[in-house]
Amino acid sequence: MDDITVDDITIVEYRSVWEEEFGILANSIRSVIGHSALRVDHIGSTSIPGLAAKDVIDVQITVDRLDDDKCVSLLSKAGFFNRADDKNDLLIGVDNSSIELKKTFLTEQTGKRRANIHIRELGRINQIYPLLFRDYVRSDDVIKDAYEAIKRELASRFPNDANAYYSIKDPYMDTVFRGAQLWSETVQWEPDDKYR
Repeated sequence: MDDITVDDITIVEYRSVWEEEFGILANSIRSVIGHSALRVDHIGSTSIPGLAAKDVIDVQITVDRLDDDKCVSLLSKAGFFNRADDKNDLLIGVDNSSIELKKTFLTEQTGKRRANIHIRELGRINQIYPLLFRDYVRSDDVIKDAYEAIKRELASRFPNDANAYYSIKDPYMDTVFRGAQLWSETVQWEPDDKYR
């Protein structure tokens, strides 16, 4: 479910500062959107302690209704770049045009820390996916290590071809997500609020 924002794929060692950088970015986002969001979460690989990742902070803003443009309008006015061409996620087994995959996607303000900002509707599969995926990978070092190995191998093979990188990594992630769904039933999972 990662978004293609650049052609250059570089995986770096985990940096503990990512948590702090998310906190700064989340506070900035909250100061712009106020109470328009239900949650602002750190998602993606930089939210998983010990996992090597692309040096881009992923943020998910959860809203009641995606068709309410208040958050997008406020963030755009604050200088965040609305990638209006990127309106849905992809997930094997779910039709690409399904409302379950709709989102709004923005990137950082000019000159600011690289970030992908995903606005998704509460309870949709694409809103649950990154939280469940994050918490599942955080729960098991073998899964984390396998995911890192896949990312490193793909980055070494396709450092300048994001489409090739994601065409293999995303289906792998969808397989892990299926395992995460089964795990969530076993442990009665609720989103980990540590990285909100």
